[in-house]
Formats: sequence, C-alpha cells, structure tokens
Amino acid sequence: MRIGELAETVGVTTRAVRHYHHLGLLPEPDRLSNGYRDYTLRHAVALARIRRLTELGVGLGEVRDVLADDAGKDLTEVLEELDEDLARQETAIRERRARLRVLLEAGELSPEGPVSPELAELFARTSAGLTDSPMAAKDRELLALIETAAPPEARERLLAAVGSVAESPETIARANEAYALLDALAEVTADDPRVEAAAHRLAECVPPGLLPEGPTEPDSTFLRAFYADFPPGQAAAIRRALEILGVET
Repeated sequence: MRIGELAETVGVTTRAVRHYHHLGLLPEPDRLSNGYRDYTLRHAVALARIRRLTELGVGLGEVRDVLADDAGKDLTEVLEELDEDLARQETAIRERRARLRVLLEAGELSPEGPVSPELAELFARTSAGLTDSPMAAKDRELLALIETAAPPEARERLLAAVGSVAESPETIARANEAYALLDALAEVTADDPRVEAAAHRLAECVPPGLLPEGPTEPDSTFLRAFYADFPPGQAAAIRRALEILGVET
C-alpha cells in the first residue's frame, strides 16, 4: 500500500501518518526500487491502534509508552490515569457552568464583568448609591483586577472591606465626595492645592482591611504602572492618601 492508501484505509490523513513516523510511533517501511514506501497490513493494524488511543484522549507521549515493547506504563495504567484526568475536567466544567449560571441569572452584567458572583453582588449594592464617576469606574476595574490576582485569603479580606462601604448612607456619601474631588483633578498638575484635600477625603474612605498588611515595595513595577494610569493630579492625591494611611509609596 502507498501512504495515501494506508491513510484512507484507517481513516486518518497522510500528514498524520508522517507525524507518527516523525515521533517514532509508526515504523517506516522500506522503500521500493521506485522510491515509494510499501505499507503492509501490520502498519495498518498499528496505525488503527494509534487512532483508537488518540480518540480516547491518550496523549501521543503515552501512546508511545503503550506501543513500546519496554513500556514504563501498560495500557490499563494509562487509561486509568486518563479516566482520573477526565473526572477532574468534569468537576471543573461543572464548577464553571455553575458560575456562569449565577452570572446569567443575575441579569445585567457590570461593565467590568465577568467577575465573581460575590464581587458582582457587591458592585450592584454599591452602584445604587454611588454617582456616575469616572474615578469610581476605574476603582471597580482595579477591584476586579485585585480579586482576580489575589490569593483566596486576600480576596475574602478585599470583599469584606469594600462591602463595609455599602453598609450605610454615610459611607456612600463620603465615597461620592472623594470620587468627585478626584474627578476634579483630572486636568490639574500634581502641585494643585486641591490635591491635599482630595487625598485626606480619600484616606477617610479607605475601609480597614483593604490595604495589604506589612511593608510594601515602594518602587515596585505594579505601583509604577498603577500611578502611570492616572493623570498627574489624581496620581498625586492617591499617593498622598496612601502616605496619610502609613503606606510607603
């Protein structure tokens, strides 16, 4: 048989046959005097087994183990490992679908979405009282970033801290005032006299537990990128607010 005939017989492509040759999964037959390879029934049997294994989801590296005479793993061991891996994937898929259902059933998604159901619920609670502020929108983006990147303990602390802001009309009012002062700094320089007032109001709004515990790296790449995302006046106010709160900047 020629390579095309072999591939058609087993139901694969000639490219796949050549790939299996390259990986050493399928022995290459000797060439005839005319230069063509002559495939036998044994090649078709081996190729069909490779196809059955790959269709089960067995990786090509493990196919090599199964086919090798001195295989480190037998077929039963490989299939048991594959079954365990598929079980883990099924669990992960169920968890992801559960999260999707929560997000879809919640109705309108936030502009920062998708976020966790907990953060989405928190955004819904706070947005009802907060004004339509550009700085508030950036604040939500930053919260979504931190929640995504933070470890579970820090994520729980973040949600609890931000959730405390929505507990009373007074805290919402203070947050609105801070956002308004910061929005007003969008077109000013870092030495504008309004920077100090905005910084103090912002510091008053930061809930306990929101800032990381322990010393921070003042010249970190993240902090440089963080400040660079704000106009000079706003960056100066945020930097000053962190200084007021005792955070090195």
